[in-house]
Amino acid sequence: MDETEAFTRLDGDPHRRVVLTCEHASSALPDPWAWHLDDHWLADTHWASDLGAAAFARSLARRLAVPAVLSRFSRLLVDPNRPLDSDTLFRREADGRVVRLNQSIDPGERQQRLDCFYHPYHRAVSAMVQQSTAEIVLGIHSFTEEYEGRARVLEVGVLYDQDEALAFELVEHLRNAGFLTAPNEPYSGKNGLAYSPVLHAEEFERRALEIEVRQDLVVNDTFARRLVDALGSFLE
Repeated sequence: MDETEAFTRLDGDPHRRVVLTCEHASSALPDPWAWHLDDHWLADTHWASDLGAAAFARSLARRLAVPAVLSRFSRLLVDPNRPLDSDTLFRREADGRVVRLNQSIDPGERQQRLDCFYHPYHRAVSAMVQQSTAEIVLGIHSFTEEYEGRARVLEVGVLYDQDEALAFELVEHLRNAGFLTAPNEPYSGKNGLAYSPVLHAEEFERRALEIEVRQDLVVNDTFARRLVDALGSFLE
């Protein structure tokens, strides 16, 4: 295992079918950053990290014995699953409320966040993919069980950009395993929301998918084990 302030890299066999990423694995704000008093409500919410995604990514990496790179900083500090020109690279609002952490970022601080966290994370993923013969770069994420007051019934989303055939194979596999699954739901990889796995897959001519698991389910041990087994049988 390799660990820095920006990422954790888990060891694994680089010659298996897949490598894993987890861009929103942590809600940490490393020094010298800290939560503003008005931002404390964000610290344990999906705005700060993808709840349950890190533990699930680790479980899947163990099941498959594959390498993985997980972030060690909050997506509110800088979002590694967004391109540099994204409006939400440094999110300024959440649930209609101001994010104080990101209200007064000058060019120097912007560059500091990129140099300390964003770029090292992406260099680690790039190196992992380059050093592997993996066919697939798979991002692990989670989504909220409610959106704008409405319950989400979807259990697992499979996001893709160019790799539609692979995505639909996985959707069909998960449906056959008993999961309520859909392609490019609840978000679309064609809208740039699988940015990191797609970026590094294309960099080395691999294929890219992103898994989105509903947060109330991914933290349920029984559900998580079932999903790890189902993904494992597809990816091995």
